[in-house]
Amino acid sequence: MSTTAVLKSRFPRAVAGGERLASSPARFLDSIGHIAWFVVTAVGSIGHAFRYYRKEMLRLVAEIGMGTGAMAVIGGTVAIVGFVTLSGGSLIAIQGFASLGNIGVEAFTGFFAALVNVRIAAPVVAGQALAATVGAGATAELGAMRISEEIDALEVMGIKSISYLVSTRLVAGFVVIIPLYAMAIIMSFLAAQATTTLFYGQSTGTYEHYFRTFLRPDDVAWSFVQAIIISVIVMLNHCYYGFYASGGPVGVGEAVGRSMRASLIAIVLVVLFASMALYGTNANFNLTV
Repeated sequence: MSTTAVLKSRFPRAVAGGERLASSPARFLDSIGHIAWFVVTAVGSIGHAFRYYRKEMLRLVAEIGMGTGAMAVIGGTVAIVGFVTLSGGSLIAIQGFASLGNIGVEAFTGFFAALVNVRIAAPVVAGQALAATVGAGATAELGAMRISEEIDALEVMGIKSISYLVSTRLVAGFVVIIPLYAMAIIMSFLAAQATTTLFYGQSTGTYEHYFRTFLRPDDVAWSFVQAIIISVIVMLNHCYYGFYASGGPVGVGEAVGRSMRASLIAIVLVVLFASMALYGTNANFNLTV
């Protein structure tokens, strides 16, 4: 009997763990390749989706924007994103006014709101709201279709499942995120101003002076670019986990959890790398203005 056979018979768990550890780099590369194939296929099928599945695309645009069922009653994704960004803008004003007041420069709260909302808070908050509503719903929906063999039925009928289910959602998310994020930025701006002027008593003129002075149009434009990138990544991530869900209803729940964790990490990484690329060497503002 060989040494390997003896070790397997005496220490089966340790040997199995060692084999899993040794094969982890290969499994990691295999998963990266599988994800890359899925992304390339989904993006490459956008033209096919535009040609054959325009009605489904329009339906998804309406569903992502306003929701369905009970979610539509409260305003859908628009209401959720608006409420979350409203809360985020208020918190920025509260923390900014209190922290700046400690050194006697609470007049700079408008500057703080213009800087943090556009560059950090609004992209992160809007991305998280999108992932928690639209993304998680897409994962659950596609996962349910997978375990009930509906996706296999689409393939049997000659329908390209990735184009019909993933590319259409990708385009719908791209279309919806632009007006959705515009509303999110406006809500965060209004919340910060209302909190500072109404609750803390700062004059509207002082707040608007520093806010308008330090709000740069190119920062707003780059913020929209970040939101679009985040929406594409979130939709691809959630569709991937839902499309390849397995293990019955429990597997669908696990897929939703994994997709949410991946989306939360991806959102922060996108904002981090964008901030490093855009503002890492030059913050693009001068407090002596």
